[in-house]
Amino acid sequence: MGEVGDNVQPRSYWRWKKQDFFPEESFQNWGTYGFALSQTRHRFKDRLISRSNDAEEIGELRKQSENDMKRCLTWWDLTWFGFGSVIGAGIFVLTGQEAHDHAGPAIVLSYVASGVSAMLSVFCYTEFAVEIPVAGGSFAYLRIELGDFVAFITAGNILLESVVGTAAVARGWTSYFTTLLNRQPDSLRIHTSLTDGYNLLDPIAVAVLAITATIAMISTRKTSYFNWIASAINTVVIVFVIIAGFAHAKTSNLTPFLPYGAKGIFQAAAIVYFAYGGFDNIATMAEETKDPARDIPLGLLGSMSIITVIYCLMALALAMMQKYTDIDRNAAYSVAFQSVGMKWAKYLVALGALKGMTTVLLVGALGQSRYITHIARAHMIPPWFALVHPKTGTPINATLLITILAACIALFSKLDVLAGLLSVSTLFIFMMMAVALLVRRYYVKEITSKVNLIKLVIFLLMIIASSMATAAYWGLMPNGWVGYTITVPIWFLGTVGISLFVPQQRTPKVWGVPLVPWFPSLSIATNIFLMGSLGSKSFIRFGICSIVMLLYYVFFGLHATYDMAHQQDKLKSMKVDDDNIKQNAGP
Repeated sequence: MGEVGDNVQPRSYWRWKKQDFFPEESFQNWGTYGFALSQTRHRFKDRLISRSNDAEEIGELRKQSENDMKRCLTWWDLTWFGFGSVIGAGIFVLTGQEAHDHAGPAIVLSYVASGVSAMLSVFCYTEFAVEIPVAGGSFAYLRIELGDFVAFITAGNILLESVVGTAAVARGWTSYFTTLLNRQPDSLRIHTSLTDGYNLLDPIAVAVLAITATIAMISTRKTSYFNWIASAINTVVIVFVIIAGFAHAKTSNLTPFLPYGAKGIFQAAAIVYFAYGGFDNIATMAEETKDPARDIPLGLLGSMSIITVIYCLMALALAMMQKYTDIDRNAAYSVAFQSVGMKWAKYLVALGALKGMTTVLLVGALGQSRYITHIARAHMIPPWFALVHPKTGTPINATLLITILAACIALFSKLDVLAGLLSVSTLFIFMMMAVALLVRRYYVKEITSKVNLIKLVIFLLMIIASSMATAAYWGLMPNGWVGYTITVPIWFLGTVGISLFVPQQRTPKVWGVPLVPWFPSLSIATNIFLMGSLGSKSFIRFGICSIVMLLYYVFFGLHATYDMAHQQDKLKSMKVDDDNIKQNAGP
């Protein structure tokens, strides 16, 4: 087991020694830790410019888990995992909230805008997942293309996204459960005297998290079976919602179509983007997929294309059933059916929503724990969380980490507090993925010339800066147009510059993003634009979380990853020396 020879006895999975959490040289005692801190500047420079490679992520890092995950998934499983991970709290909860507060009937356009952006990100994820089939998802991809430090920032946001997203869905689960019982949304929560937004304790959300995590830890294959059944039931409910919704539609409810103006569409789009966020969990299951090159494109692109259409139809049905001012913010579809005389339908909708949210939590427990496993393999968090259980083939420790943290947040925080923060984190990661894909296509170490590298960096900076300027101008002057005559041409010139003046250095072996660099460049622009549409409070919370991440990196993550990387370098050099000795010794 592990990365050593057959003579070493298997170690128990359940172990708690300091060496299991902090095996690195920097943390052996206070003296070594003090020396490590004194080397912070040198080590940061080393980590800033260091990059991993495909072979290391696929091969060497996986040994840190000591046991392999089981390859048991096909494209069919991944397609249903796509439905299970995406359709949940977003469409059933955020649609009503954003239609009421920001977009009105134009909520359907918000789903179109965020859906286009999501599909561009799906293209990037699919190419990476096929080329690098490991559990780390975007963390592994960015570690290869943009380096260790950027990967850490991404790892922090993945952890934030995982914890906050899981907590948000669990809170939404409670709201629909109370509707099913014909009670007020907050009636099963415990009222306290804490600050508004954190004063309604939700023990039911904690219980649901514990149950779904337990299922995910038992077996990936059994989790897939459970997801099939639950997603099939949810699909029946969705078809009912769309058909019954349009049967009771009133075109008069679409007037006024843009009560909050165009700005409201994009404000809502930035929030409902959360509804598309689960697809990245599918990429983390590449390590457990039988044929990643075939199964991932079919499962990921197929499920997301259908989901985008479903979301737009469901949003339109809600907007036509009920006036946007009358839409219930917490249980929009159930209350909407009640308003058109189908009181019984609200129970069916609530049941379908509960099924949807349950599968989101279930697939989330699978995907997010795979992220954490690979992050721990790189020693950015203690490697104890990288361990895979020998019998279940699942990362139990990583699953427990996500579940416990999410349960603590779900117990206190309201959904609207969570959703804005989650969208910033999600959009940031997706934007970085598009940047990484352009780097992967146009830069290969020791092959790309220095001149072409400089040109690539300049054009990327033009794309990112112009996208940020466009988002800022939209936020400051939503009715203006002069600024776009400057920012959009700069984005266009940056993209054309890459296309014409920087030669591609790598061609995908099996499946690749079409229309490169245009699709990745557009993905960068749309993700930054949607980030700019979020409120200032979301960025303040995001900024505070980022500062906490950086403090953690300076005092722990930097030194752990530095030690890990240089230990691997020593092992590689020893292996080369051994091979040379054997060759010189002859037969």
